[in-house]
Amino acid sequence: MGFSIATWNINSVRLRMPIVEQFVLQARPDILCLQETKVPNELFPYAPLRALGYEHIIIHGQKGYHGVAIASRFPLTEDHRQDYCNVGDSRHISAIFERGGRRIRLHNFYVPAGGDEPDRAINPKFGHKLDFIEEMKKLHANAEQNTSAILVGDLNIAPLEHDVWSHKQLLKIVSHTPVETDGLIEVMKRGAWLDLMRQQVPESEKLYTWWSYRAKDWEAADRGRRLDHIWSSSDLGPHLQRIEILKAARGWDRPSDHVPVTAHFNL
Repeated sequence: MGFSIATWNINSVRLRMPIVEQFVLQARPDILCLQETKVPNELFPYAPLRALGYEHIIIHGQKGYHGVAIASRFPLTEDHRQDYCNVGDSRHISAIFERGGRRIRLHNFYVPAGGDEPDRAINPKFGHKLDFIEEMKKLHANAEQNTSAILVGDLNIAPLEHDVWSHKQLLKIVSHTPVETDGLIEVMKRGAWLDLMRQQVPESEKLYTWWSYRAKDWEAADRGRRLDHIWSSSDLGPHLQRIEILKAARGWDRPSDHVPVTAHFNL
């Protein structure tokens, strides 16, 4: 029995609902996880997602900033919203779904970007990001008995050398500084998480999910970063069939700077 999960920082779900619909009609994921929805709960666009077959939707939004959502063809139960760093931001949501006789906890994250200056002494946004990652170290893939786990989202860190277009040139750029990359790798290690994208693509190969709006010709320059991630508990690793990064979506009409990433499992 198979299922698929897609993750996408959509950068305003109401503004970009046309390309959400385009993606869903093309890729048809069973579960769609969105980040940076930028909409309060009462204005979330339930109707177009339900028209696409996503009857089960849980959201955690706020006006103009952040926001995460899970839209599923399967029932979702035991939904939870964790307030990381106790600042009231809508950056996490999770729920249980069942497939192939398994209970699976799905986490959807939007980690703070961290601003432009990688120094918490002069940039509180960077300090907030580091504090957020520190709290994530407490999240374990095997936290619930008889329950597998999947973690997806825009984690805003490209942890490995070939997750960026130039490791050397980006070592002092927020999203690839050593304090961030070491922190995210520690989140994975302490929580016993598998990096499913790198299970499919060797660490020696370049792998990107984000291309900056600032680039005049993003495709020709191809100066990307892998900021979007799909992790799982170890028991799901052998059941991963493939992962697809829809790079073409970066060139769609009014695109996000992130592209959707879809993991396919066979239980």
